[in-house]
Amino acid sequence: MNQILPQLFPNNCTIAIKREDLLHPFVSGNKFRKLKYNLQQAKIEHHYTLLTFGGAFSNHIAAVAYAGKVNGFKTIGVIRGEELIDKILDNPTLRFAQECGMQFHFVTRSQYREKEDPTFLEHLKSQFGWFYNIPEGGTNELAIKGCTEILTQTDAEFDFICCAVGTGGTISGIIASAQPSQKVLGFPALKGDFLSNEIRNFVNRDNWELITEYHFGGYGKVNLELVDFINEFYSKFKIPLDPIYTGKTVFGVFDLIQKNYFPENSKILIVHSGGLQGVAGMNLKLKNKQLPTIDIHV
Repeated sequence: MNQILPQLFPNNCTIAIKREDLLHPFVSGNKFRKLKYNLQQAKIEHHYTLLTFGGAFSNHIAAVAYAGKVNGFKTIGVIRGEELIDKILDNPTLRFAQECGMQFHFVTRSQYREKEDPTFLEHLKSQFGWFYNIPEGGTNELAIKGCTEILTQTDAEFDFICCAVGTGGTISGIIASAQPSQKVLGFPALKGDFLSNEIRNFVNRDNWELITEYHFGGYGKVNLELVDFINEFYSKFKIPLDPIYTGKTVFGVFDLIQKNYFPENSKILIVHSGGLQGVAGMNLKLKNKQLPTIDIHV
């Protein structure tokens, strides 16, 4: 569903939000798309266990845990940070995943960086047995195939397609399925330009650009300006945004409009990639710092 914002923007630009967050209450947005064909492949290969990787507040961890539960898979989450082993009940994401039956394997940050190393994966297989490996963030060829289904024929009217970028899978699917006349803009949630190379590993088109100045300090980082923006946006349009991904993207699009980045009469579609389960964890961090929290209802 595309929700058009009823606000008049500079240069007569129009904005619509593609509500991918409404696909599923627990496996929403790009996680639904990324897992669709991976779950099918796991069943084809007669796997009974899904193993994946993520941080303490990972939307991907929560989505895999729930999807595994309802599809009859055992799930294992390799979690970055050994210090979290006794903090599961204090963490909304890990608590939810555990309630869905996910088994955790906590590793140090240095060990976590080896998550794609064959030796490390073999060690995990010796410990947990045969499993279907879903990469961190869910990005692989099958995930990108799922993300090519985000855009539909009704989206052909838009000049710009904007989305958040984490591991590069979602934007790769959008790039592959966008019309030749459309420009895809990605808003990375992480610092650095390395994601361009990751995306080029999956797609061979030049209809895209990364806008790198709206990460707010890096992955999982926010400030009061972003929190205020998310709260004001919800108050005005009744659309909840997450602070890790889509919130930063929408902020960036609004700011670029004010800076006349978009040509006159541009039609802009922003893909809401879900991730709203992460709001609870972010609010815990904000409360601990005695800062204002994100006041939305999901």
